[in-house]
This record gives sequence, C-alpha cells and structure tokens, in this order.
Amino acid sequence: MDWDNLRFFLELARTGTLVSAARRLAVDHTTVARRIQGLEKEVGTALFAREAGGHRLTEAGRRLQPQVEAMENAFLAVESAAPAAREGLSGLVRIGATEGFGTMMLAPQLALFAQRHPKLVIDLLAMPRLVHLSRREADIVISLERPARGPVVVSKLTDYVLRLYASADYLDAHPPIASREALRGHTFISYVDDLLFSKELQYLDELYRPDAFALRSTSILAQHQATAAGAGIAVLPAFLAERDPCLRRVLPGEANFTRTFWMSMPAESKHLGRMQAVWGFLRETVEAQRAVLLPAEDRSGRPGAG
Repeated sequence: MDWDNLRFFLELARTGTLVSAARRLAVDHTTVARRIQGLEKEVGTALFAREAGGHRLTEAGRRLQPQVEAMENAFLAVESAAPAAREGLSGLVRIGATEGFGTMMLAPQLALFAQRHPKLVIDLLAMPRLVHLSRREADIVISLERPARGPVVVSKLTDYVLRLYASADYLDAHPPIASREALRGHTFISYVDDLLFSKELQYLDELYRPDAFALRSTSILAQHQATAAGAGIAVLPAFLAERDPCLRRVLPGEANFTRTFWMSMPAESKHLGRMQAVWGFLRETVEAQRAVLLPAEDRSGRPGAG
C-alpha cells in the first residue's frame, strides 16, 4: 500500500476539506482527490462521504485512521533518527495568535527565526478572532483561553498587562481624570460587544460602563490608532501602547488588567522536530520580552481593575 496515499488520507481526515489538506501538503487540491481515489481503489471501499461542506469519514475510514496514525508515528520516529533530520528544520509550521500580540511581539522575531532556517516555512495568522486548533487552521495556537478539552499539549505562555490610555492631546483638552467617577462623560474606544471572540476581552465591564463610544472595532490595532489620534480613551495592551509616545496612562496604578496567553498544539505533533523548535523559540521570545509584557509594577498577581 502506498504510504503517500495514506499520508493524504490522514490530512483529509484531519482537515475535512480538499483545499485545507492541499494547503498543508503544499499540493493542488486535485492531487489530494486523486490520491484519495487511488487509496479507495486499493482498499476496495469508500473512505469518505462527499458532502457540501467537505469530506466526512465513513465507518471504514474511521477504522483505518488509527492504524494509519500508528504508521505515521513509526515513520516519523525513524525519520527523526536519520542523519538528514539533523541537517536543518524543514516543512511548514502555521502559528495562530491574537492580532496585536502576533503583529507586535511575534512577527519580527519569527521572521528572523525563519531566516536562520531557510527550509522552514512559518505562517503567522495574527487575527482579531480565535484561530481553531481543532479545525486544523494552525499547528500552534496562542489564545486568551486555555483549551478545555481534546488531545492537545497546552502550556501557559505568559501573563500580560493592559492599561487605560488616552493621547496627550485628548487629555489636554479635557478635565483631569483622578478617579473612576471622573471617567463619566468621556468618550471611549473599545471592542464590538457582540463580536468578541473571548470573554477575556471584556475589560470595561470591570472598570466603568462608558457613556459614549467614539469607535468600536474588532481590531486592537485600529483601537490603538484611534486612541493615538485623540478620539477617546481605551484599554490597550502595555506591549502595544507603551511604544507610542503619543499615549499617556489614565488612572495609573488603578486601571490595570492582567490576562494570560496559552499556547497549544495537537498531541500527535509534539514529537516533530520543527514543532519542538518553534514551540521552544516562542517561549524564548516571550521570556526575552517579559519586561514589556508584564512590567515590574504589575507582577503582583492577576487582579481585575486595580
């Protein structure tokens, strides 16, 4: 039986669509379809049911999957022990992360890491939504909430701090803000409530319910730009806002929030050399930037609003 056909079978079983499997295998979707047809001819039965939304395993396919996964594990173990495996990292690793963290903290470092490993392809999905590990949208996911279940490896990556910010121009044009009560009448910038992808983004409910919004956006980068332009007050990650000379803290020492990033990957991938290398590099990257993510004055625990 052709191992390549079995490899295509596994990717389609895991992703559910020809296009997703093809992307992970770096081939055209017609190649995936042809390989699956070849395998089904070999075994003499249909392994997938073709549906409008993709491909679903038949009973025969579900019986075959654990056997092929066992073969995959044995193959990878042999491959990792071979001399060629020590020549350098290769293949694709797709990383899903929140928009601000992925853009500001990870992108520059991952680009340098990829330069050191020219055979390795890094895809960074820095998006203002949840990237799903279970749907095979990424190989490693950095999320605001710990995955609740499933065969995944999960590790706490880091805590990080958010604060209340406004531009110097905005603050100069309004009365001083010395207490939470003084926030009354001010204009805020925040997320779109019904499009929040995580309950961990509900900061303002812990601090003050705004009277008015200048802008609501699904994008933290858009919120940052609107705040820097003087449109209002916003809760922003310190790793984003502290870089901007236009911004000033509002209610320093009181309006602070701490959140956590969790890192996860499928348990079946943990033995792959490229996954181990990228996983370790992400941890090193975060550790090197600890002072930006969690400034010393905010390392006393995980409060809500001060």
